Amino acid sequence: MVTRQSTVAGMGMMLAFLWSTVVTSEELPLTGNVPISEFQNRTEDVKTYDFDAPPQGLFRSITLAEDFEERLGFQRTHEILPINPTERFSADVTAIVIVFTLHQHYQAFTVFGRCTPEQVAGLSPETLVSEDAMRIALEDDSGYLRLSSPSGGWKPGRYKVEIHIGEQINEMSLMGTMRFTVVTASK
Repeated sequence: MVTRQSTVAGMGMMLAFLWSTVVTSEELPLTGNVPISEFQNRTEDVKTYDFDAPPQGLFRSITLAEDFEERLGFQRTHEILPINPTERFSADVTAIVIVFTLHQHYQAFTVFGRCTPEQVAGLSPETLVSEDAMRIALEDDSGYLRLSSPSGGWKPGRYKVEIHIGEQINEMSLMGTMRFTVVTASK
């Protein structure tokens, strides 16, 4: 008797389940033929990356400065901080420093800086004026590049610095471009 009641109860539950799936499937709206472009990234929603602007993405901040200082951070890491951030430098400055902080990264890499004249009288835009590189370890979250004064000093004008990331400089390693102006030294 107990097995007959449990069999009847089981069949009743099975019928109720089947009936509920039939009822709910009839109520679902069907999707019409939608163009594939609605399922893909729309070009109007995509923001293009500007390689001619200061780097983004990996860099939390990046700035030009007259110098830097190193401080022990709260996590006992070395923090690099800019001193006198500016984009205008005197022609008698010995070096131009680029200080940056980074987002978390999962691999060591090198940051490269290549300085060329953009609008400097007497210098071709292809001339490499100064360059520097810094190896970033896994635990580093800040760093700097020091662009030393070329022989003969900085000539007044506008310069640009290409920032590259990776193991070597190539057409794929460019992250962005920094710009600064050198003015005649005041005496």
